[in-house]
Amino acid sequence: MVQQSSRPLSGAFRRMFSSSRSHPNGLKESSHQPQIQPSQPKMAQPNQNATATGPAKLAAVTSLVEKLSEDLNSVSLLPQERDAALEQLKIYGREPQNADPIFTKEAVEMLTRHAFNSPSSTTSRNALRVLCNALLLKPETRQMFVNLGYEAKVCSKLKSDNRDDEFLVSRILFLTTYGTNTNLVDLIDKRHLADAINKNVERHAKRWTAANSTPITDPMDIMALSETMKLLFNVTHHCKDRISSFTPAIPHIVTMLRKGAFKSSKPLDLPISPLINALLNLDTGAKDVQSSLYPHDDPTALADRLIDMLTRSSKVYNNDELETTVTPLLGVIRAIYEYAPTDVKDFIRTKLLPKAADRTQVLGRSDSLPSWLLRNSTNAMTPQLRETISNLFFDMSDKDASTFVENVGYGFASGFLFSRGLPVPQNASEANAQGTATRPINPITGQFIDAEKQPEGPEMTEEEREREAERLFVLFERLNANGIISAENPMRTAVQEGRFEELPDDYESD
Repeated sequence: MVQQSSRPLSGAFRRMFSSSRSHPNGLKESSHQPQIQPSQPKMAQPNQNATATGPAKLAAVTSLVEKLSEDLNSVSLLPQERDAALEQLKIYGREPQNADPIFTKEAVEMLTRHAFNSPSSTTSRNALRVLCNALLLKPETRQMFVNLGYEAKVCSKLKSDNRDDEFLVSRILFLTTYGTNTNLVDLIDKRHLADAINKNVERHAKRWTAANSTPITDPMDIMALSETMKLLFNVTHHCKDRISSFTPAIPHIVTMLRKGAFKSSKPLDLPISPLINALLNLDTGAKDVQSSLYPHDDPTALADRLIDMLTRSSKVYNNDELETTVTPLLGVIRAIYEYAPTDVKDFIRTKLLPKAADRTQVLGRSDSLPSWLLRNSTNAMTPQLRETISNLFFDMSDKDASTFVENVGYGFASGFLFSRGLPVPQNASEANAQGTATRPINPITGQFIDAEKQPEGPEMTEEEREREAERLFVLFERLNANGIISAENPMRTAVQEGRFEELPDDYESD
């Protein structure tokens, strides 16, 4: 059984690409994760007494920690007094300045005992909120928590059919996947972590697809689902040997993606994005889930839903958002395509590969989804996105270089082929790639040749062509001399091979 020793914050989505991610404390973490804010209570109202600042705040925090610690040794507080003290501590703990006593080993143990040993659900959740904020704001407290050995009680509490408990416990577990030696294999094998997560996913699927497709508006439902999906993503990312333990969650995730009534302003707002990211790490090739991914009555349903999200996403996200938000969606589409039956693969190709209408101009210039994908396959601002798009196009071309060039044109295919050391296919120079005998296609631009704009004005005279050739010759020589390029001058090569003929001064063109 392998322990995770101080796991570094590694790149996400290793299944397809390398990525860095923004950690809640400014470190590197998975790019798919939304920014984590200090946990907010569902019902509690801010305590107006927790307003001290500076030394007075420090004194108040110290007093609260001591009072709550003493209460564990011998009950000295009434339930409402205990909850009020935890509420004040939570408010003070949102800003770590002058709140140092909260982040000590003793305080972490005190909060953990109140959170997991208290018979009162209210006290437990109040303590969990303070603990969540502490683990978020001070990374060193995470190992302090892990060292207490509360794994069994944490996983047991995760099984609770309560959205507040699910949110708070999932966040604590999620935070301990960074910078600690928590043993995820042990949590899965002995503490049934996977079973608890799978059950929570199942509960969400039932709620989100019930009530006649009426969108759920309770923020805690959305936050709990999002936190569960984030935890699922991190556990499967750090513990790849146990990914199969989470396969039962796939049908429920697919159900929510297909039928969930989500009220959002953008297509990948919460909780859609965490659902997509969680699915990214799971084994979509498992036999047990094929009927969920490609149901017999509507095998293209999931693919159609994902492509619809992609279409809407292409219109609302800018470069800064595309890399972290849309890349995982394309990764899931690629995974769905990989194991899809032939009719589903044909459907995806029909939706994402350039159509005849796109070829009436240079590929990538129309307003269609395939053109958007082609443009972003060379987007210098989104390296992971462009890599994923190119891989998807290559997959849809049966991983064949010739078919790839036929589908996207050599202009878009060349960089991908070069980066993988694949030779230039013969059809890259043939003007009939994927065309017909009566309507050939430019292999470089992917445009129908008969739709290309012809140059206006008279053709160049022989003298003009000769001057242009001389200009290019001189330009190549200068670039080589200045070290800007290191390549054989094609004009010199042509001369050496006898492909240029010296014309007499009295030569006249026909």
